[in-house]
Amino acid sequence: MKLIKSVILPCVFKKQCVALLAGLILTQTAVADEAQKIPFNDYVEQMKTEAKANGIDTTIVDNAFANVEFLQRSVKSDKAQPEFKLTLDTYLPRAVPDWKIEQARAAYKKHYPLLQKIGKEYGVQPRFIVALWGIETNFGNLTGRHYVISSLTTMAYEGRREALFKKQLFAALTILEEGHIKQEEFIGSWAGAMGQVQFMPTSYLNYAVDYDGDGKKDIWNSYADVFASAANYLKTEGWNYDETWGRQVLLPDNFDNQLAGIQQQKTLQQWQELGVRRFDGSALPKVEIKASIVIPDDASGRVYLAYNNYKVLMHWNRSYYFATAVSYLSERINHPRINAATK
Repeated sequence: MKLIKSVILPCVFKKQCVALLAGLILTQTAVADEAQKIPFNDYVEQMKTEAKANGIDTTIVDNAFANVEFLQRSVKSDKAQPEFKLTLDTYLPRAVPDWKIEQARAAYKKHYPLLQKIGKEYGVQPRFIVALWGIETNFGNLTGRHYVISSLTTMAYEGRREALFKKQLFAALTILEEGHIKQEEFIGSWAGAMGQVQFMPTSYLNYAVDYDGDGKKDIWNSYADVFASAANYLKTEGWNYDETWGRQVLLPDNFDNQLAGIQQQKTLQQWQELGVRRFDGSALPKVEIKASIVIPDDASGRVYLAYNNYKVLMHWNRSYYFATAVSYLSERINHPRINAATK
């Protein structure tokens, strides 16, 4: 990068000058980095060579990259910033509107026998499987429309997280090599998340299940595979069938916010002694469960006592908003309770 030799800084205060100079340097650095990039087609050839060197079948690699293209929308979506700041109170009505609750309950009823069978086998309450399905893809209706190899190659080429997306790219090629999906059906999000549960390729290889026994782990079209794959993920990450996700609580005025955070756990009795109460002001349950205090926004907003299952949901997506939306939808599916006889 060429050094900036002289700049006339139209600023009055020193801080303004420093900020302007820093902005100029960052802009020039970005331009220089972009100029040093090799053409996208050359990068594709590099990826093909690396994939073959990693043992992926030559024919699979050549066919997979035959129609690969640079997706400017993926880069734009990755860099996009929200136009306004969300709070949990503005996010939840958008993520879990009444119509989605109605659809979730209808889907639960429709697939009740299959969900109960999978739930018992994997030790995961079916309402959470349906809630994840609803939040991720609106029950399979919004799974993405981009060729996965193009999405992942684009994101790797973009460069900010190249190692991460190269790993996902080679995992995606392995999925094709194992024959779980036809190349023309290998469709996902702009970032490469796939199917009705939006697994990234490495998650697919680790958790996807061929529950219907057809030889393919089909998280795109098979309800059995979709539900079992979601359940297998949760079970593998430590889901406890005997517990729920948590509860909304009240904090005392003198609560130390440094005690909050998903990684900090105490027993319910210890939280009780620190002044934490149920949302209605009554005492916490007298059960031997460890939990964390979660404050998605600030102490003036919603506060939750999060159990281990909530923590597992955050393994899926490291967002308090996501975990809370799934938990909230699971509660709305469960009340009033649905059973085999429910009409």
